[in-house]
Amino acid sequence: MSNLSELLPAGAGAKSADFVASGTLGSGQTVTLRSDGKVEAVSETSQSNGTATAFETDQASSLTSCYDTVNDKVIIAYRDEGNSSYGTSRVGTVSGTSISFGTPVIFNSGTTTFCDSAYDVNSGKTVIVYRDVSNSSRGTAVVGTVSGTSISFGSEYVFNTGITADPAIVYDSNAQKVLIAYMDFSNTYQGTAVVGTVSGTTISFGSEYLFNPGGYDEDIACVYDPVAQKNIILWRDANTNVGKAITATISGTTVSYGTAVTVEAAPNMGDFNAATYDVQAGKSVLIFKVGNTIAARTAEISGTDITLGSKATSSFTGDYIRADYSVVSNSHIIAFANTSTAYGSTLPLSVSGSSLTFGTVNNFYTSAGVNATNATYDPDTEKTIILYGEGATPYAGYAFVYTAYSNNSADFIGITDQAIADTATGAVIVQGGVSDKVTGLTTGSDYYIQTDGSLSTTVSSVPAGRALSSTSILLEG
Repeated sequence: MSNLSELLPAGAGAKSADFVASGTLGSGQTVTLRSDGKVEAVSETSQSNGTATAFETDQASSLTSCYDTVNDKVIIAYRDEGNSSYGTSRVGTVSGTSISFGTPVIFNSGTTTFCDSAYDVNSGKTVIVYRDVSNSSRGTAVVGTVSGTSISFGSEYVFNTGITADPAIVYDSNAQKVLIAYMDFSNTYQGTAVVGTVSGTTISFGSEYLFNPGGYDEDIACVYDPVAQKNIILWRDANTNVGKAITATISGTTVSYGTAVTVEAAPNMGDFNAATYDVQAGKSVLIFKVGNTIAARTAEISGTDITLGSKATSSFTGDYIRADYSVVSNSHIIAFANTSTAYGSTLPLSVSGSSLTFGTVNNFYTSAGVNATNATYDPDTEKTIILYGEGATPYAGYAFVYTAYSNNSADFIGITDQAIADTATGAVIVQGGVSDKVTGLTTGSDYYIQTDGSLSTTVSSVPAGRALSSTSILLEG
């Protein structure tokens, strides 16, 4: 190009649009487009831990939690070892970086262990599954209804009359039912699944279906793939210490399976598994242990088959692995007992194609290790709620609000042409236009958006445009 007129498209300076601001914006501010149509400043947020709040002052174990999207509440359940090991639940409310809880409510007045939970969107109820030791260790489920900061429960319903271990539950939005997978001790330890249908405060079950006949199936985790409209069951076959995964499709109250794939070969599969779904990548992430080291693989469903990505191995050993996907950070937040340091830790995991990258570890408890963890994403506040049990007396149960590292630079849309007050409307020069509200540029240089919102010649994944002068830039169209 030989002159400026060739560089500038006709009317480029007028390529602006009016937007409502989310937060106060200065003139010349790089901004991103939010999902609600507002614009906000390009920025990054460091990972941080809110203040821990005790939900149980005596020993708490077998922790689980899920998010109630209707009431915008976090539902936790646990074994209260200070109260005869009864199954107990509380409703958590997140405000900023703190969480508060309503009154404890007992859902099983008997010895309770192996708790897991899921929110049933169709019924607007929470389903908790567990082993009821006081009732011959049967697999049992109960339906909870949230009102304000309290939760009430219907009757208890048995889904497996044998001795049950490691029940995992997931909500299938296509079938509008829950899938419960578990090990049936009374049926030669085989991996089994059953469909649950919630109606009011009752839950009914279909027949039981073996997903690994002849196996000794422990450490079960489940995840739902909303694109394939199928579930994935992950487990460890304790006969051989092989890690396996299989698709489970619900039709009515029946379950059919695909072909099992080997996630980790013998004899390397450790205990404690987790499974999450990555919305942006459109695939699941299977988190497990190789020996004692935390590792992960992506899992993509085609038909009834699973294609696994390459294994990524972290540098951390751990127990009590739990995880959930954080939409705002586009990462999978793993909570675990860090056996390398005897700390309670979180570890972010991000997906790119079929590759996985572990981020920077965050230690949230450094006193005496932890004996249980759990993680649940709160989409309303865009935070992750971490639960943990202390690893020493009094073994109390705590929860805190975790803020994951995130940046919104990928959604860059333009540069403000004026200062805009919070919730006010103002002009933004969009891509293809010229902004003259910037400073410090080098004429003719290409600029990129950095994660903190600044313009720099340092190459990033988000091009901004070319400088026309020290104070103007043609935004890339």
